Amino acid sequence: MSNYESELLRLLDERGYIHQMTDATGLDALAAKQIVPGYIGFDATAPSLHIGSLVQIMMLRRLQQAGHKPIVLMGGGTTRIGDPSGRDESRKMLTDEVIEANIASIFTVFDKLLTFGDGPTDAVMVNNQDWLGQLGYIELLQQVGTHFTINRMLSFDSVRLRLEREQPMTFLEFNYMILQGYDFRH
Repeated sequence: MSNYESELLRLLDERGYIHQMTDATGLDALAAKQIVPGYIGFDATAPSLHIGSLVQIMMLRRLQQAGHKPIVLMGGGTTRIGDPSGRDESRKMLTDEVIEANIASIFTVFDKLLTFGDGPTDAVMVNNQDWLGQLGYIELLQQVGTHFTINRMLSFDSVRLRLEREQPMTFLEFNYMILQGYDFRH
């Protein structure tokens, strides 16, 4: 589909951001009628983001330029666990102080590219530690755990490849994808 009704999808298509998407017609109609929020999450494992994050950052900028609301989701909670993707060993655990300093440093990058504030299309930065840090374990299992099957979780590359290479994966790392799912729900 290249005859988009919404400025958002036209802009993203012109800039080459769209490879494939679910329900393009529905998203286009929604974006043509109302402000659509969009979020991208980043873990705070370092004081800056790497070049691999540039496309996602620019996507948020384009979202705002088209009159929609970007949400920068900082993984203050998920950073405490560590994303197992593309790794053969667990990530080094960071202190709360280091994570918070990294988030503050990363914010300065976004502050140069997005307009933050209280307006309907102003960007907001949220930290998943705010909701994950207050979530009890039983509550997590009941609310989120029932939506994941071990079979499906074992099929994800981040898990499957570690197991095939006989590299250990901690229970902590295995739960990373569940917390990502909770971020989306939240």
